[in-house]
Amino acid sequence: MNSGRTLAAIALSLAASLFFTLTYVLNRASASDGGHWAWTAALRYFITLPLLLMMLRGRIRPVLSAIRRHLGAWLGYSAIGFVLFYCLLSFAASSGPSWLVAGSFQFTVIAGMLCAPFLYRDERRKVPAAAWLIALTILAGVLLMQLAHAEGRLDSAALIALICVLIGATAYPLGNRLLLLHLEKTGEDLDASQRVFGMTLASQPLWLLLAVFAWQRVGAPPAGQLLLAAGVALSAGVIATILFFKATGMVRHNPTALAAAEAMQAAELIFAALLGVLLLDEAWPRGGALYGGLLIIVGIVLFAWLAARPRLQDPRENRALRTDHGA
Repeated sequence: MNSGRTLAAIALSLAASLFFTLTYVLNRASASDGGHWAWTAALRYFITLPLLLMMLRGRIRPVLSAIRRHLGAWLGYSAIGFVLFYCLLSFAASSGPSWLVAGSFQFTVIAGMLCAPFLYRDERRKVPAAAWLIALTILAGVLLMQLAHAEGRLDSAALIALICVLIGATAYPLGNRLLLLHLEKTGEDLDASQRVFGMTLASQPLWLLLAVFAWQRVGAPPAGQLLLAAGVALSAGVIATILFFKATGMVRHNPTALAAAEAMQAAELIFAALLGVLLLDEAWPRGGALYGGLLIIVGIVLFAWLAARPRLQDPRENRALRTDHGA
């Protein structure tokens, strides 16, 4: 594998992490301005759909055919992987600074792996013992950040927000992996961009219901919230997704390089802290919060290293440790 190609993939993945980070920062800005979480969630996916339509162009027909054949599966898995995930993440945006939500959401890195024993019936269900230790490291970092921010004691609101983020961080890879399993069984071959488009399209009825709920509660969304949601849709839903898929595609045959590229998502925590300070005048994480963030970053890097080990280079077993990113 050419070293220049590997470095290019890592650079693209790092850029993707920056654009993914705007989800936390812009959602926090919307919540700070009084925007209702339901509008934040629904607007993002309303705007993402036409953007994906333009991006896919001639590759839409296979997705529509797959949805028509198995509508129930697409509706159910998109409800878990997109609607539940993003509603909970949007709801938690008001709970604290951008870096707090971003750091807690990094639990998604290992959440997919933790679901593996319940999803698979082949070698993918085997989770190495070291992976469980790394999972505990990341979870410990999340809890340390939360406790430090709450000055040692989580009140009911902070606890609810933490639970929302952790459930959302699990729902995202769970919905995506359930869809992948469905496609395996049906033999339908859709690439990552097509799957994101299909789940975005299939989730639209629930987003419409959520928009009705938001309208009844607070009326129409303000123009500022609409612009912020458009920023998330463009940055995370299109630009970051394209960059991340491009990066992982460049090194997909080299597990070590692929793991290095995926490990760049640890930078989301750093970017969230920097952008939160610069754009939202948030305080920089200190003390236990800073140590918790470092634990999370170390855990993600170790997880990437684990996925790259030679004995885990069997494609099916290695896939159980792959992270899910996009949308």
